[in-house]
Amino acid sequence: MSIFFRENKIGNIRTTTNSSNSAVGFLVSDDDSLACAGYTSLSDNPEVFTACRRIASLISSMPIMLMQNGEKGDIRIFNELSRKLDIEPNKNMTRRTWLEAIVMNLLLYGKGNSVAKVYTSRGLITNIEPISASRVSFIPSITDTRNYEVLIDGKSYSPDEVLHFVDNPDRYYPWMGRGVTVIISDIANNLKQATVTKKGFMSSKWKPSIIVKVDAMTDEFSSPEGRQKLLESYVKSADVGEPWLIPAEQFDVQTVKPLSLADLAISDSVEIDKRTVASIMGVPPFVLGVGDYDKEAWNNFISNTVRIIAQEIEQELTKKLIINPKWYVKFNIRSLMDWDIKTIAEVYGELRKQGVVDGNEVRDEIGLSPREGLDELVMLENYLPTDRLGDQKKLVQGE
Repeated sequence: MSIFFRENKIGNIRTTTNSSNSAVGFLVSDDDSLACAGYTSLSDNPEVFTACRRIASLISSMPIMLMQNGEKGDIRIFNELSRKLDIEPNKNMTRRTWLEAIVMNLLLYGKGNSVAKVYTSRGLITNIEPISASRVSFIPSITDTRNYEVLIDGKSYSPDEVLHFVDNPDRYYPWMGRGVTVIISDIANNLKQATVTKKGFMSSKWKPSIIVKVDAMTDEFSSPEGRQKLLESYVKSADVGEPWLIPAEQFDVQTVKPLSLADLAISDSVEIDKRTVASIMGVPPFVLGVGDYDKEAWNNFISNTVRIIAQEIEQELTKKLIINPKWYVKFNIRSLMDWDIKTIAEVYGELRKQGVVDGNEVRDEIGLSPREGLDELVMLENYLPTDRLGDQKKLVQGE
């Protein structure tokens, strides 16, 4: 027997009819809307915020090194400038908080733009202040769109007077970042809708799902007021799961299996959307709670996504703050790689045997303090200094 449906929403009942002319009432609720309305910024989306925060926290945890070009390779230098950048760039914030604020503005709040104002005294840097994205705007030059002005609280600055970090350059104004706002907004809305649906489904008071068959010819069911009165008298209850007491001669109630989130396929769609967000943001899916941790995926994430953003910060700091042409700013990206101590010991142990690193460099990599007598390069099984390789006994005995 085929069934066709006609929906008439009156009060809290949707009615359908079938070929047997009997009425079936599906119980719903007027106040349990599952449609998400209104605007929500990306910063309020848990998945987008989590991805950006993870990137920002990783970059902010890396040491900032001041390097100098040398004929035999670059070396790290320590002076007041290196201390300012790595220890106390801002008088009111720690280095980690300061850098995380810059990266969060860059990736999320500033839509691909992050601005910091530099304060100096007698030619020395005294403070570097991250500027909230809401206080900043960019004005293209009227005569030349390749140039622009930065407005901070309405005051105009030229680009070389502030630090301007850019992510995903705009196609019309390459000097301005675009971020991932437009690209990821639809997916963020899907995730928001899934959250609203899940919350509405789990908090619905119509549990378990039931079908109530009522004689359509009864007086109570013949008018909207009667149906509402009938529902309130026999069906509605104050508590979830409370049993219903109804007259047996008027109702035929069948308990059916309640729907689950798996039946609604929410889990599958949410996982797909989370993986899409992870792909766009360049983070491994397990960062957003999808899948298991993978060491290779993590190291690839560090070597690509984190390194690229870190390089933008390195280059801007070097360009705007460093005067010496042989100096530059560099992050220690290796500190974020997932290398266990056994792997480090094996790798650097072999490098020491080959005379590439000394013993104190090996100890530094595994977190130990230097010791006297381990700062010389040694080679082969005898662990001789490199300038005494000719004094090996096996070579002397051979005469």
